[in-house]
Amino acid sequence: MTSTDNKKPRIVIIGCGFGGLEAARALSNADVDITLVDKTNHHLFQPLLYQVATAGLSAPAIAAPVRHLFRKQSNVTTLLGEVDSIDTEGRKVMLAEGHALPYDHLIVAAGATHSYFGRDDWAPHAPGLKTLQDAFEIRRRILVAFEAAEKEADPALRAAWLTFVVIGGGPTGVEMAGTLAEIARHTLPGEFRRIDPASARILLLEGGSRVLQAMPEDLSQRAKEQLEKLGVEVHLDSRVVAIDAATVEVQQGAGGAAKPLTLNSRCVIWAAGVAASPLGRQLAQTTNATTDRVGRIAVDADLTLPGHPEISVIGDLAAARSFAPGREPQAVPGVSPAAKQMGRTAAANILRRLAGKSSEAFRYRDYGNLATIGRNAAVVDLAALAGHFKFSGYFAWLFWLFAHIYFLIGFRNRLVVLIDWASAYWSKQRYARVVSDISARAPL
Repeated sequence: MTSTDNKKPRIVIIGCGFGGLEAARALSNADVDITLVDKTNHHLFQPLLYQVATAGLSAPAIAAPVRHLFRKQSNVTTLLGEVDSIDTEGRKVMLAEGHALPYDHLIVAAGATHSYFGRDDWAPHAPGLKTLQDAFEIRRRILVAFEAAEKEADPALRAAWLTFVVIGGGPTGVEMAGTLAEIARHTLPGEFRRIDPASARILLLEGGSRVLQAMPEDLSQRAKEQLEKLGVEVHLDSRVVAIDAATVEVQQGAGGAAKPLTLNSRCVIWAAGVAASPLGRQLAQTTNATTDRVGRIAVDADLTLPGHPEISVIGDLAAARSFAPGREPQAVPGVSPAAKQMGRTAAANILRRLAGKSSEAFRYRDYGNLATIGRNAAVVDLAALAGHFKFSGYFAWLFWLFAHIYFLIGFRNRLVVLIDWASAYWSKQRYARVVSDISARAPL
């Protein structure tokens, strides 16, 4: 549906993550007016966010200003603002400060946030990793923990400061735990006089029976072995039941054979669960759409809302399915390649509707999964190749490294990351270890 009075169709895109960015780019040659609104002024390459949190990279290396990205795309207007609600009857996006953005077509790519499974009181003690601010806070807590241990005379309290607990054995948790082990074993030794950083305990807690559950079982086992080789203590079938400022309570054992475990730790990192943006539930209530248990909106085959063909929902906010010829519809994983493909499909379907054609069903092309464990260690599963070509170790690490550099936004970012990684590899140092404010210390 187009706007009236011979005006160009107005397209509003909420969110400049992978899905929103790709949708806007796919409309670069269209005769439309695009308004892209995001609550931050940058696009974030989230797969490398843990590198900022662990002082391996600086923030500008993985983030690019939205205005700069679209400076040459004249049909895009970028706005910094937070969406408060969506008026589906009046076809307006309402911003928190009161501005209204009218639309003819809407693409909602608001992303996801942390999920503490109903225990939001854990959040102050176990920050998650979704934004640059999250990364800065986690980096501060990690570095301050070593500093606090250096000052602590009590052996038990010192051990608590040097115990790092990562909750969740998905890609973020695995990468975070492996990198923490590298920091303790390779980066910090020799810099302290009263403690041995290499004595730090790094624990990875996973509620399931294996880490990296999206990977084939043999690669999950290989990842676990590589983590343990780095010095990470991997605890499977371990469900967190309580977190406070000084301890983590864990219930261990599958099938109800639980064994209590109390971990004394002053630095806990949450990588266990995600939930769709709260905007999703508000939109679902307005349109009578259904949501899944994490708040993702069930969409039609073409990624639009039932009864609202003018609204597309993509990325982590969509409970979408892939419709491949000759196959049953498959659930789409919440990964960046899926978000990019959804963005392109949503944009293409808008153009098809503007041309009077019917929209097409979304088809997700799974090219595989990869995760890095640490120095010279990674696992790769290339689903696009026959038989799921799988490998691990040094060559998998090189593949992971160059794949991430390739998909980074901007030549400068690629060059900076390549130089920083090369320097870190040969020197074993991390130079982004700057903490500007130690007054806001981790809970004591």
